[in-house]
Amino acid sequence: MQFTVEANLVDILQKQFSPAIVHVQNGLIKSILPSSKSGLPFMIPGFIDAHVHIESSMLVPSEFARLAVVHGTVATVSDPHEIANVCGLPGVQYMINNGQLVPFKFFFGAPSCVPATAFETAGSSLTAVEVEALLQMPGIKYLSEMMNFPGVLGNDKEVMKKIKAALQNNKPVDGHAPGLRGEDARKYIESGNGEGSVTISTDHECFTRDEALDKLKYGMKIIIREGSAAKNFDALIDLLNEYPDHIMFCSDDKHPDSLVNGHINQLCKRAIARGIDLYHVLKAACINPVFHYNLDVGLLKEGNSADFILIKDLKDFDVMRTYIKGQLVAEEGRPLIKSIFADEHDPINNFQIGKKSLEDFEWKVKNKTHFAAIEALDGQLITNKIQVEPLIKEGMVISDVKNDLLKMVVINRYNEARVAKALIKNFGLKQGALASSVAHDSHNIVAVGADDESLCEAVNLVIQNKGGVSCVKENFEMVIPLPVAGLMSTDDGYRVAELYSLIDKAAKEAGSTLSSPFMTLSFMALLVIPHLKLSDKGLFDGDVFQLLED
Repeated sequence: MQFTVEANLVDILQKQFSPAIVHVQNGLIKSILPSSKSGLPFMIPGFIDAHVHIESSMLVPSEFARLAVVHGTVATVSDPHEIANVCGLPGVQYMINNGQLVPFKFFFGAPSCVPATAFETAGSSLTAVEVEALLQMPGIKYLSEMMNFPGVLGNDKEVMKKIKAALQNNKPVDGHAPGLRGEDARKYIESGNGEGSVTISTDHECFTRDEALDKLKYGMKIIIREGSAAKNFDALIDLLNEYPDHIMFCSDDKHPDSLVNGHINQLCKRAIARGIDLYHVLKAACINPVFHYNLDVGLLKEGNSADFILIKDLKDFDVMRTYIKGQLVAEEGRPLIKSIFADEHDPINNFQIGKKSLEDFEWKVKNKTHFAAIEALDGQLITNKIQVEPLIKEGMVISDVKNDLLKMVVINRYNEARVAKALIKNFGLKQGALASSVAHDSHNIVAVGADDESLCEAVNLVIQNKGGVSCVKENFEMVIPLPVAGLMSTDDGYRVAELYSLIDKAAKEAGSTLSSPFMTLSFMALLVIPHLKLSDKGLFDGDVFQLLED
């Protein structure tokens, strides 16, 4: 197959653009010749999401690709950590296999922290030997985010074996160290390899400029994250003019309705509006991930893979067409990739519990009036640890709707066990409950509700479907089934996005004041992010990295 495209070709590294005739043959750029035409669209390399968990879109990789290409995304640096915590190595292989069904460039990493901590129940584990085997596969490009920063700082043997295996295979190590500063940040980045030697080379968890500057100082690259719940763009984007070679863009976790609306193209538009240099923006969005992760993505040079997009202008980044390996995969807002559904009859999963009863949600207390509680923060993964006086009736802690202090639960989905309970502020529900089997990192069931009856009903909807997100409120119940590992749907991506918009609306009609209530809920069991979270084993203090006593 061969064709030509005339456009203003943007040379990001030379900081210039000029009219050109680009000849594509057999998926490669055969030649680039000058053109004399005016009024042409602009051609730039395709966008790359430098860190994303595909599973968080609730879509299998092939469906994620269909939605992403419309916005000019041609590749993702994908961490299959979520499905690995549920299904282990078979889950990672599922993601690789499904991604290969469509013309899109998925670059997967070897999950470094499965399980993420010893303070929760996961569905599987990956040893250093298994991680090393993954790293030897040509399709595995890096060691995924090293969330166990206490293990790194303490030279944990298993942790260090995984890092050493990545270095021996010449593959970079992604970081995850929210709030780590100063000498601890330096030790984490260098990981025992000597002063000035960068071992863990990226972090997407910075939520302040000062934190990012601290890590940049020690040679780390910063990935600016703007996902459905965690949003750090405004705090960090001005660093791009100062460190254009050390910044990338990512979504990390992006729900389907958000992906329908836009992807990395939105960050480019916002950065330009902020006054960031155009070529610095395009470096972060298109070039830096290719160099850092050694990705097979074309950069508009003769002989390169024909991975590029045509856009109307260099301000709004409205995508006209997207090409991957010379194949037109999206045009004028429509994906040209066919939908390939997962096997609906026997999807990969790990769900081992039966329905819960109302008694499972009862919280009996004796001689205790003050409790540690979670304070959720809109747009952030971090939470605050606060002290509260709960509403107690007949010796039972119940949700205090009036003061927005609600009961939250986490339920082990791999074994029958006691329901873990806590109190959470800022969800704002006035009635009903929300539940989800998308609950980072171990993906047990997490739920929050205004009363025990609603909690029980919402949780059982998820259990009946062996995974999903649910909302119940007055005269209403809804569940989106997620049969693939309890994380992803087998349905068309646009249909999932439509359903998610409906359930998100229902959650807000029930009173939630959060911009993305289900995404925020999914992170309330994420123990590796400070300050206070709930696992299936109980309340966990991320500052001291241990469970709190009941």
